[in-house]
Amino acid sequence: MKLSVIIPVYNGAQTIGPLVEAVGREVGPRHELELVLVNDGSPADNTAEVCAALAARDPRVKFIDLSRNFGEHNAVMAGLNYCTGDAAVIIDDDFQNPPSEILRLVDKLAEGHDVVYSRYERKAHRGWRNLGSRFNNAVATLMLHKPYDLYLSSFKALSRFVIDELIKYRGPYPYIDGLIWRITRRCAVVTVRHDPRAVGKSGYTLRKLVSLWLNMFTNFSILPLRAAVVLGLLLAAAGMVVAVLSFIERLRHPDLPRGWASLIISLMLLSGVQLVAIGMVGEYLGRLFLKDAGNPQFVVRQIVNGAKREPEGR
Repeated sequence: MKLSVIIPVYNGAQTIGPLVEAVGREVGPRHELELVLVNDGSPADNTAEVCAALAARDPRVKFIDLSRNFGEHNAVMAGLNYCTGDAAVIIDDDFQNPPSEILRLVDKLAEGHDVVYSRYERKAHRGWRNLGSRFNNAVATLMLHKPYDLYLSSFKALSRFVIDELIKYRGPYPYIDGLIWRITRRCAVVTVRHDPRAVGKSGYTLRKLVSLWLNMFTNFSILPLRAAVVLGLLLAAAGMVVAVLSFIERLRHPDLPRGWASLIISLMLLSGVQLVAIGMVGEYLGRLFLKDAGNPQFVVRQIVNGAKREPEGR
């Protein structure tokens, strides 16, 4: 089997060379290997030059240099568009996913699954990152209707069928796991190690995590809009009940002073709900506008050792 290993690289000049060597050592003896390195606009080091040199030395290495930072999921989509393997494994550039675990995912994929996710017994992230991952997994369970015990990790193996379906997506805000869950339910899980970062610190900030959650909310579910409708109906019903109770209380105690505080609280509550609902609708419409306006999913500046593959059936 020809196996493509897709590595989105961000400020990974120090780690990408040893990682390519380790993947070749672990996977090369068993499979025809293709390594697709995608530089996601790394600003802090000479990642592009290092990746280009690796591709120049090794014909198995394909280098895709994006014109700016588009985000991890967009970089992965670029790699999927240019990979040619019968299957693909997506792995981070920081050695937190040990290259020795790749074959375990591929062997599980060969049992007939479309996607094999990794699951970690213990994650070597900071506490806030682990908390954010658990929150993201819970939200994905609600939004995508996936099993709760299926952890949507970035380290995963994909069949050629899933790759060809994924690269048909042309929107500027891809969420890979949401797209996968639209395509197939034939998924499996393998428990793997999760090691500390070899060099530096994670490029994922709180802002990027929030952006990722918004992609899931607005691109793959209308549940937030339905929640806004339900919340509006509940508040309207509560308002009617309070109005009836207030009318009865006024009849029983005509001398009660009118409640300024309750009026202000009600106005603030209802105004807040309205603004949230309007903002949610605006987020959906804004993303549709950016998509129709041609906002790119990714822009390639340079390619070494490769051409783009068109999906079957397009």
